[in-house]
Amino acid sequence: LASVVISSQMFHKSYGGIVPELASRAHIKGIIPIVDEAVSKAGLSKRDITCIAATYAPGLMGSLLVGLNFAKGLAMSLDAPLVGVHHIEAHIFSVLLEKRDTPEMPFIALVVSGGHTLLVLVNDVGSYQIIGKTLDDAAGEAFDKVGKMLELGYPAGPIIDKLAQDGNNNFITFPRPMLNDPNYDFSFSGIKTSVLYWLRDNQHLLATNLNDITASFQKAIVDVLVAKTLRAVSAYNVTDIVCVGGVSANTELREAFTSLCKQKNMRFFSPRPLFSTDNAAMIAMLGAMKHERGSLSPLSLHAEARVPLTEVLA
Repeated sequence: LASVVISSQMFHKSYGGIVPELASRAHIKGIIPIVDEAVSKAGLSKRDITCIAATYAPGLMGSLLVGLNFAKGLAMSLDAPLVGVHHIEAHIFSVLLEKRDTPEMPFIALVVSGGHTLLVLVNDVGSYQIIGKTLDDAAGEAFDKVGKMLELGYPAGPIIDKLAQDGNNNFITFPRPMLNDPNYDFSFSGIKTSVLYWLRDNQHLLATNLNDITASFQKAIVDVLVAKTLRAVSAYNVTDIVCVGGVSANTELREAFTSLCKQKNMRFFSPRPLFSTDNAAMIAMLGAMKHERGSLSPLSLHAEARVPLTEVLA
């Protein structure tokens, strides 16, 4: 009915990453106005709300505590049930937010963001098998760290994506770690280190070939993500691929998946960029789905910085 977004990104840019204390303070300042605006935009009063959903894990504890405790207070004041939602689980089902063609379960989900890179076999809501994960940096983390080397600002992912569109992605052959390993795990620290060494030895080319450097780096990341995902789809005998999380908004990643899935008679699903990055709409939607299935959370629910996807609340 309504989706309203507020961002504290401007506060973090000068630090080159998220500062937890600033993030939680921004949450405190923004949460009441944004909830009021969303309710008003939907043409409702708070008394019309029949269920409250909130993220309980994983994430930065300060920010989680603000959202979850506000949700508890709102649920108590309205005498409405509370549903705790796992952040990564909500990303997986963000493809259902808009009324379009939807994936059939089981499907393979690639979750790619600043903090996570996971390959998940999704059997049903609440039933997940993690078949691959990053052993070091997440894909989005690699984008941000390389962006810092190139002095592109934060967050670097969208900037690299834009620059790479005018670059030659074969200008430098960066490594594709674990590309041919007989598993579905990832490693991106090697690509990041390779960029570091290349820049050390070729600093004179940075000014004239920035587009080519970003394109070559991005291609290395995309090649690994796509190859591992397609291999998993074949191995687990499914036909649908879901790609979610902030990095799923990357232009080359989407185009690579779309093209290869068409060739291999597979189906590809990804939310539009507005719902690829962290958003409350996906939390509300999955909360509604869980509520319809009878899943409720006690007001004693705790915020947790880390909870594996395989241990989500039923």
